[in-house]
Amino acid sequence: MGSERNSTKRVVMGIITAAHGIRGEVKIKSFAEIPEDIAAYGPLLLDDGPEEVEILRLRPAKGQFIARLKGIEDRNAAERLKGRKLKLPRHRLPEPEEEDAFYYEDLVGLKALRPDGSDAGEVVAVHDFGAGDLLEIRPAGAHATYYLSFTKEMVPQVDIAAGHVVINPPEELEAPALNSGAQGKHKRRRQRKQAAARQREQQDRAQAAKAQQPSTPAPDASTAQPSTSSSDPAQGTGS
Repeated sequence: MGSERNSTKRVVMGIITAAHGIRGEVKIKSFAEIPEDIAAYGPLLLDDGPEEVEILRLRPAKGQFIARLKGIEDRNAAERLKGRKLKLPRHRLPEPEEEDAFYYEDLVGLKALRPDGSDAGEVVAVHDFGAGDLLEIRPAGAHATYYLSFTKEMVPQVDIAAGHVVINPPEELEAPALNSGAQGKHKRRRQRKQAAARQREQQDRAQAAKAQQPSTPAPDASTAQPSTSSSDPAQGTGS
């Protein structure tokens, strides 16, 4: 199951943050464990592809890298890449050497279970907004999601081989997502009922308006007006 998931997954290796200079160089923030390894696995996908870029040269600069990319020769071309994520197909990365190690992308799609084994939803993404890693969880049966700190207390177990994580979500985080899902379902049902009621009301109004229109009977031959043509031979002329 793991190899099947890995064949379609994309691991975010870094992001292009800005153009640098006038010769097409760019600034890259690397998310690799060893930052320089962002250039070690060949061409990288721009977002989810199919466009690719290849890093030809890399030099460190204030927590980022300045990179020369193949085919990017001027600042205008470099500017167009700003904000693009650099991704690598998961299967091109080596498997972690330690038994309990994993790539964060391996967590996406795993089932989330409570300590008692009950269904708590699934992991839909892993984020880092600057204050620590967060798992984005979608509870079972809900449309909304919530963020859970990726700590040993909140996520005591990760079992990639079994396809699940065990989580301890605080009720104040999980409940709004569950309620949002239920409210959303009820809201859609209510909207469907309201639309059907409006349609019936429009049909009733149309039928009532039609019933109130006066009828126009067809002409009756017995009440037809007599002809007043001057060519009537029954009319005489005075002498």
